[in-house]
Amino acid sequence: MATASPPFISTLSFTHSSFKTSSSSSFSPKLLRPLLSFSVKASRKQVEIVFDPDERLNKIGDDVDKEAPLSRLKLFSPCKINVFLRITGKREDGFHDLASLFHVISLGDTIKFSLSPSKSKDRLSTNVQGVPVDGRNLIIKALNLYRKKTGSNRFFWIHLDKKVPTGAGLGGGSSNAATALWAANELNGGLVTENELQDWSSEIGSDIPFFFSHGAAYCTGRGEIVQDLPPPFPLDLPMVLIKPREACSTAEVYKRLRLDQTSNINPLTLLENVTSNGVSQSICVNDLEPPAFSVLPSLKRLKQRIIASGRGEYDAVFMSGSGSTIIGIGSPDPPQFIYDDEEYKNVFLSEANFMTREANEWYKEPASANATTSSAESRMDFQ
Repeated sequence: MATASPPFISTLSFTHSSFKTSSSSSFSPKLLRPLLSFSVKASRKQVEIVFDPDERLNKIGDDVDKEAPLSRLKLFSPCKINVFLRITGKREDGFHDLASLFHVISLGDTIKFSLSPSKSKDRLSTNVQGVPVDGRNLIIKALNLYRKKTGSNRFFWIHLDKKVPTGAGLGGGSSNAATALWAANELNGGLVTENELQDWSSEIGSDIPFFFSHGAAYCTGRGEIVQDLPPPFPLDLPMVLIKPREACSTAEVYKRLRLDQTSNINPLTLLENVTSNGVSQSICVNDLEPPAFSVLPSLKRLKQRIIASGRGEYDAVFMSGSGSTIIGIGSPDPPQFIYDDEEYKNVFLSEANFMTREANEWYKEPASANATTSSAESRMDFQ
């Protein structure tokens, strides 16, 4: 649970004859007990009433703590990029088959979980507007899925500190869901295995199973078939993420996808090349770029300008997922025009690097938070 805020102190003056503590008093501290925790400090002519609205909630949390060996967790929820993304066909269920090299990167959200005294409802809060906090959020869907599969009757208080923008092609929501499944299992004493969590997670999102890899994986099917890989790149290889304010609708991008206009290179050839030779522009194929650029022509122009202005500084420049984030691998610095051009004053910028996780542990938060933007206004604009 979040650290309690400082108590609100109010000093009220009463004469001894006007302040009564009987039940007939017009001001009875007993009436406040269900809502507020307080203390009364009396001097000869003054009573100081100290209100601490968080103390009651913390006391409830402490009572829950006594009943469970582990009741609170703070976890890092990293996002991902698609180093390459081939769309290989249309499925009968309406989805598309893909083949992609996914890799976790160091940009991510932080999520705090606490066991709740409630036996009927989770409570989710977040630091940004526009992120749903009800059953539409993948965190809540993940917790409901866990209870459905395990029979657990535990509910949670969750606070999501969001840094990964939405509509970015970075899988931030999918990562949040995977992190929630991991947390629920830990807070229930490890009822099931990681493999079970991974298998279940595909029921609520195609990208979620990937985050139960160790950080690098070759994903096929809808994305839910995950082949864990050794890290193909140095983990300290830098990159910069540049996302304009405009987002790409994934549904609209797929609607405009033409399978006869996608790359014809075998994705296994791409995987072999990237494993042997590292990142290069020719390897970072994304079949969703043309339809995304059709949805958002300014995104194509942004990619072209980054390549032209980079002057070889980047090993590859490409779009992640269905957009709208453009990745430049090889340098943590954006081109100067991002700072100079009025058109890009509100873009989301972040440096990052590749990361993995150890077996039986979740992803560790990097030592420093690198997510930045070119203006304070856009830093919290995730809508």
